[in-house]
Amino acid sequence: MRGADSHSESLFTTAKLEDFVPAIQPLRTIRTWVNDALAKMDGKFVALYEVDVKGGRPSIAPESLMRAMLLPVLYSVRSERQFVEQIQYKVLFRWFVGLAIEDTVWNHLVFSKNRDRLSEHDAVTELFNATGAMADKCVLLSGENFSVDGTLIQAWVSHKSIQRKEGSDDCRPPEDWRGEPRSNDMHQSTTDRESRLYRKSNAAPALPSYLGQVLIDNRHSLVVYVQASAAAGTAERDVAAQMLADVAQPGKRVTVGADKAYDPKGFVKACRDISVTAHVKQNTARYGGSDIDGRTTRHVGYQISQRIRKRIERCFGSGKLIGTLR
Repeated sequence: MRGADSHSESLFTTAKLEDFVPAIQPLRTIRTWVNDALAKMDGKFVALYEVDVKGGRPSIAPESLMRAMLLPVLYSVRSERQFVEQIQYKVLFRWFVGLAIEDTVWNHLVFSKNRDRLSEHDAVTELFNATGAMADKCVLLSGENFSVDGTLIQAWVSHKSIQRKEGSDDCRPPEDWRGEPRSNDMHQSTTDRESRLYRKSNAAPALPSYLGQVLIDNRHSLVVYVQASAAAGTAERDVAAQMLADVAQPGKRVTVGADKAYDPKGFVKACRDISVTAHVKQNTARYGGSDIDGRTTRHVGYQISQRIRKRIERCFGSGKLIGTLR
């Protein structure tokens, strides 16, 4: 018997949003972890909103806002306007954020303003630290063996915004650079003055960029430290040494795996000064040779560090292919 092609909705329903989310949906586990971390940040949110209290309507719940900030990264949503629109009709997004089916979705401008307020008060950093502390409590971190690497992050600026610092380009088209070199000493972006022209190799173009450094724990390849810096020649090694100094514990043997860009003596010496063994890839083609010799490479741990350090590339790949980095 052929069924009728009709559409009629019930006036009332007893179904919950959670009923539409499969039991094997990965967001279930992520939501549990995030909620446990957010519960420990209640004092932070109370202090944050007491400072800004001026009366008026209640703002977006910070817990909902923090959960919502994860979805664009996990599902490659490129703009906040598009993300807010998708919350409107995606049941999975509504459930994860904490909005009921009849709740009104926020305006994208309100979402952006409240998100910036949480970022300015380091709420995102505290959520990251709380999640790391939970992973450590579950014995998912070794605290002894790490890997470090950096990546180039393009700034959200155009080449047309780069002009001379003294303003001598005011009367010429901003895209007219034919026959004239550009440098960070003489030129600067007018929309993002902290970005710098930088390139990773001679075959790549120089773009307004920043550098992002990531430190992972080798046991389960979990990220334990993230830091961005200005794009400079030694920034990767300087920031890596600073991150290792923060995670190194007195009296505990720590190792760090890295590629050959970290082989210069300055980084290896900085690691030794803080009792960290540098398991970096030997750069034998460098003038003066590698600073890592057989005393380090003969150990099995060195080979393990060199094999596991490549997993850090997954963080950069996910952030740029799936997330919103570029």
